Amino acid sequence: MDYTPEEMMIIAAARMLRDGEVVFVGIGWPNLACNLARRLHAPNLVLIYEAGVIGARPRRLPLSIGDPALVSGALAVLPMFDLFAFYLQRGRIDVGFLSGAQVDRFGNLNATVIGAYHRPQVRLPGSGGAAEIAAWAGRFYVITPHERRRFPERCDFRTAPGFLEGWGSRQRAGLSGGGPAAVITDLGILTPDASGELVLSAIHPGIPVETVQERTGWPLRIAPDLAVTPPPAPEELAVLRALRAQPRKGDG
Repeated sequence: MDYTPEEMMIIAAARMLRDGEVVFVGIGWPNLACNLARRLHAPNLVLIYEAGVIGARPRRLPLSIGDPALVSGALAVLPMFDLFAFYLQRGRIDVGFLSGAQVDRFGNLNATVIGAYHRPQVRLPGSGGAAEIAAWAGRFYVITPHERRRFPERCDFRTAPGFLEGWGSRQRAGLSGGGPAAVITDLGILTPDASGELVLSAIHPGIPVETVQERTGWPLRIAPDLAVTPPPAPEELAVLRALRAQPRKGDG
């Protein structure tokens, strides 16, 4: 292969986005995937960052949600409260793009602690806006490497809601967003079935199904129509590598 598993993961995630959608972007891999999509097949993607930037069009990859590169050319900059209250909670966000330390069987995310909450083995950064994005966005995607420790049957702490205890739990909890549409990893793509449980629906080229199952903390089921992810096209790789190689200083 002339690409890395991480590049396959980011490119597969970028392909999920459609032109013209409004996307609430997290920093890290979601940031890469969304900016890659905007440069390839979705030039009218509206990128929204938690700091209050709407319609960001950064000329280089932003370092954080407070990077001044996000402001240049943006449609609007407004207080964080207004962004969450008048855009996210009013249903104006099509897609949330998130990551996390753990993703469980029903697509719930943990970005708070590993281990018991009051005596954790590791304390993580916490929700940021992930809980609200997962609750209210029309749908959300998760991008994360596929490791057994990242895919427990149940999260140590539930930071952001997926399908909670299964299909219907979201509605009973009063969450209007559509929940997790896919989890994109460096091995394949997991999507929810009718019960809300994540199943393997696509596998990346050259990856054995058994490897994905071994790195998942529950008995991972395989979709009957399991697909193989198309490998990265030369243009996708070139744009992604150029994006990552851009200078990281200045205001963009």
